[in-house]
Amino acid sequence: MQALLEVILPVFLVIGAGYLAVWRGGFSNDAVDGLMKFTQNFAIPCLLFKAIWTLDLGDSFDPKLLVSFYTGSATGFTLGMVVSRFVFKRDWEDCVAIAFACLFANSVLLGLPITERAYGPDALQANYAILAMHSPFCYGLGITTMEIVRAKGKTAIGTVRTVLNAMLHNALVIGIMLGAVFNIFDLGLPSPVTDALDMMIRAALPAALFGVGGVLFRYRPDGDFRVIAFVCFVSLVLHPTITWTLGKTFELPTEAFRSAVITAAMAPGINAYVFANMYGRAKRVAASSVLIATALSLGTAWAWLSALP
Repeated sequence: MQALLEVILPVFLVIGAGYLAVWRGGFSNDAVDGLMKFTQNFAIPCLLFKAIWTLDLGDSFDPKLLVSFYTGSATGFTLGMVVSRFVFKRDWEDCVAIAFACLFANSVLLGLPITERAYGPDALQANYAILAMHSPFCYGLGITTMEIVRAKGKTAIGTVRTVLNAMLHNALVIGIMLGAVFNIFDLGLPSPVTDALDMMIRAALPAALFGVGGVLFRYRPDGDFRVIAFVCFVSLVLHPTITWTLGKTFELPTEAFRSAVITAAMAPGINAYVFANMYGRAKRVAASSVLIATALSLGTAWAWLSALP
């Protein structure tokens, strides 16, 4: 109970404040869109850039950590495709959008603050190692699969061009790539620039959490509850279970194990809706899954935290 009150509840109170502000008319939908655009396109890419730039690549990129986390992600995506098609009888494009919701854990807006509040800022190295691959892996897999499904005469080169174009226009991917370049080539920035960067970073998570609350109010659940329940199960139970099992099998260090399991146990991120909206497929499922799974994760995250060493 102490973990719930001290670690998880403050994060969800900020989300709840955004939800309440929009519900009571104190914050407009246009304001929410502007806030989310600021955080998703500017502040969070700055956070990811700085994190990857200053990350010790040699110590942090443990293949066992990445296999533990991304095996769960890929399994969720594959299961999402298969179950959506053969159990829920959705068309293939809907299946990809639903599978993406099973794939994309909210690693930044929930995973980072919960891990930091539980174990301190020094415990985030493994989180950032996961994040370095998260958007490229998830968007790469989701966009590639969707473009193959939609190909209908498009050449292989055309499909690759579409995927690369989408990836290179994603602000999160750009922030990660720039951070990797600065890290690998040991580049620096003048102190006024890094100070300005730090100001952007300090605004990123609280502003994004508040904005998420507003987004969740807008996309309240309406139908498709069996599919939504399936997405919630994959995100909140199956993914962290696979990560836990592999992490124990690989004997991950305690800090890396905690970060991997907590990140895997997060609800689908807003990017699940962004992806669905980008292709105009399964938007209600994606939005409602984000809302319901985020609410449920108040309890499930506490359970996973309580079980961790």
